[in-house]
Amino acid sequence: MSGLIVHEWLSPAGGSENVFEAIARVFPDAERWCLWNDAGERFQPVHETLLARTPLKGRKALALPFMPSVWRHLPAREADWVLTSSHLFAHHARFAGTARDVPKLVYTHTPARYIWVPELDGRGDSLPARALSRVLKPLDRKRAQEPVAIAANSRFIAERVADAWEREAEVIYPPVAVAEFGQEPELTAAEQDRLDALPESFILGFSRFVPYKRLDAAIAAGRASGLPVVLAGSGPDEERLRAIAEETYPGAVTFVHHPSTPLLTAILQRASALVFAPIEDFGIIPVEAMAAGTPVLANAVGGAVESVLDGVTGAHVHDWESPAELQAAVSKALGSSADACRARATDFGEDVFAREIEGFVARNAR
Repeated sequence: MSGLIVHEWLSPAGGSENVFEAIARVFPDAERWCLWNDAGERFQPVHETLLARTPLKGRKALALPFMPSVWRHLPAREADWVLTSSHLFAHHARFAGTARDVPKLVYTHTPARYIWVPELDGRGDSLPARALSRVLKPLDRKRAQEPVAIAANSRFIAERVADAWEREAEVIYPPVAVAEFGQEPELTAAEQDRLDALPESFILGFSRFVPYKRLDAAIAAGRASGLPVVLAGSGPDEERLRAIAEETYPGAVTFVHHPSTPLLTAILQRASALVFAPIEDFGIIPVEAMAAGTPVLANAVGGAVESVLDGVTGAHVHDWESPAELQAAVSKALGSSADACRARATDFGEDVFAREIEGFVARNAR
């Protein structure tokens, strides 16, 4: 059977892009579509919509009001099924020609957060955004009735699908390159020097330095447990994080900027525990940490609670403001075995995703 794979816009890097790439590997003969492609050759060949030929290309906020209409006016195609990878409006996609009436399937990373859960996404918390969301909610729910089946990237998101779209969704967790994080990385001499300069054991926070990632929770966990802290990444929140570190845990926090994948792997393998405090739809980083044999302190709300097993591969934290709970969570996490962490990570491997997404299409595209 021939198919069409649809995604939102394509960026050079990102979790949803990794899923799109994995889907394309499973269905190599399927034609690929996106609003616009900013990822160079990574996903080629890929077709772009008419937005890619306008000044709105790459300007997501300005282009947003036009996206629903653009997705409804895709060109004529012949196909047996359409599979959309959606975190905004890609599930609205409708082709002309024979592809218009074929089964449409949706893999959703989330119903649009800044429309349905603006409290979790600052982009939807302004008055204009809230006004727009009132218009878009009924349309988005209407379009979500078209797919013959929906898969969500976690139980957390399946519940959001039920609330927002009033649809049931099966769960297919996104693919994680777990094998890479279990291998000994090849470091350059400079990277080895950076690794050697770190403490022998430490609490790790890793992500972009932006407020909603809550890297300050790693500092708090380190302080509560008496362990040094390493923050790896970069971003606009660094100045605030440095101020917090200096005020609350002076001399105990080390920043590692822009670690390469090999260096990050080595840091994950050395860390005593990873702190993952944001409320995420799924959360790839905790699985990468477990693949490296490292336990995780995960937020008790959100997708990470589904991958991190409390008391087995880490600990679930309910109150990040409580030093006593953080101290107990670190102690619980340190009691986890590296083998248990690595074993759990394999449940989210790329081979598992490939098998499950292939079965999802085969069952529903008849």
